[in-house]
Amino acid sequence: ATNFMIRDQRMMQLVHPSKEPISPYISKVRALKRDLGVSSIMVIGGCGDYFDVADLVIMQDKYTAVDVTPEAKKLARPLADDVAFPRITPRIPLRESIDASREGDRAGFERVAINGKHELRFGDENINLHFLHQIAHQSQTRAIGDAILTVRDKLADGHSSLSQILDALEERMDGQGLDVLSPGKYVGNYARPRRFELAGAINRLRSIAFRQADAK
Repeated sequence: ATNFMIRDQRMMQLVHPSKEPISPYISKVRALKRDLGVSSIMVIGGCGDYFDVADLVIMQDKYTAVDVTPEAKKLARPLADDVAFPRITPRIPLRESIDASREGDRAGFERVAINGKHELRFGDENINLHFLHQIAHQSQTRAIGDAILTVRDKLADGHSSLSQILDALEERMDGQGLDVLSPGKYVGNYARPRRFELAGAINRLRSIAFRQADAK
């Protein structure tokens, strides 16, 4: 969507920002870096407006990367007032929405299985992990499946945000290893996933429900 990336001056004159539900990325990219420490790498061939907000501009010249930041800044326009990045409201996962049981199975029986490194079968749901490119091996996917159950059974208390839960899970894995994902079972084919891929899998679980933490 073009209007996610940028809206030019003429379009903003015609459609005032107050009437546009999407804030273009160009209006948030500097605040994202300043307030949250998240930097951006943009590959752009047809829009010079990002010169205004860029810290570094690299041009491909005959297959050679050339720093053209000084030239780009000569073409840039003065920056508008940069407002703070909006507060991100923490989300609290609801334990009862995480269920790996299958229709027709006996009560209390749950099934978590993998099909390669990018497909996780969680009860009756298939969790598609194809766009989580940092998953390197199916042993990480297996750990992610059992980690979701650990999140539900041990850490989702109805008060902790997803970020806090991931902090607590990582602390447990740091101290006790991956055995915390399946106490007493001694699973030997785990590999530790990053918190980002685990969060990505949880967010892809169709049944998952969250509530927003109270605003402060």
